[in-house]
Amino acid sequence: MTDTTSQFHADLAALAFLVDAGLDVVIDAEPTDRLKPPPEPAAAPAEQGPAKPTAPASAAREPLPQSRPVAARPESPEVISERQAAITAQQLAAQCADLDALRAALEGFQGLAIRETATQLVFADGNPEADIMLIGEAPGRDEDRLGRPFVGESGKLLDRMLGAIGLDRQSVYITNTVLWRPPGNRKPTPAEVTAMLPFLVRHIELVAPKALLLVGGSALSALFDFDARITRERGRWRDYPAATGPIPALPMFHPAYLLRQPQLKRQAWQDLLSFRERLDELGVAPVTAESVTPDSA
Repeated sequence: MTDTTSQFHADLAALAFLVDAGLDVVIDAEPTDRLKPPPEPAAAPAEQGPAKPTAPASAAREPLPQSRPVAARPESPEVISERQAAITAQQLAAQCADLDALRAALEGFQGLAIRETATQLVFADGNPEADIMLIGEAPGRDEDRLGRPFVGESGKLLDRMLGAIGLDRQSVYITNTVLWRPPGNRKPTPAEVTAMLPFLVRHIELVAPKALLLVGGSALSALFDFDARITRERGRWRDYPAATGPIPALPMFHPAYLLRQPQLKRQAWQDLLSFRERLDELGVAPVTAESVTPDSA
């Protein structure tokens, strides 16, 4: 292989890495030094002619004329676009009578810019008739490629976590808060979560689960409180106020987070046991696999 060919493949790999990270637009041909100090202000021209007379001191005490009301600062196109996306999502979601209609509405929804960099919509996996609904964050690289949520290494860990409490993908229904992959696998922004929330709420209404497992901080903040933190709220049961009645919901760590922080698997195991106990109380999701210890996950 010639040096020219090697350099070509190296440049192509570097370009693929930048595109995958979300860098797909070049603004200028030359870099801009953002740390360069601003130029010195121009010297004021010398005054010409006699100085203007100053106003008497008594003038400063005279009441000022009533000023006109200041017009409100116009909103940026981004703010207007985000609000319109949320309104459009609300209108589309309300018209969906079943999951097929919801998927079709999402396919036609143009309110998120990240769909332009994603490969496809990642709608759901598992059993739509299940009594358990698992809600994650957003698709990653493997999910974007295969069109299914929770595949790859995090998906394998999730399967082992579910199997540890007698569940599998046929006894749960799996989706995400945001259904297109953000560039570079970054966390969804609050604006993206807000735009997708009407679809998520309708998704829950159509599946009508008896229990919710919120995997990661995005699902927790979307359904309950944007200021909620998964590190503080994991393991604490909440009631999601669905239209058909409250649904018990348990937040826990995302499998991808557990892969980076394996010392937290013990807490995740405690949450799984709490979820299993509540399922038994509700009389749903029979055991379908042998239980394993948390270390084997």
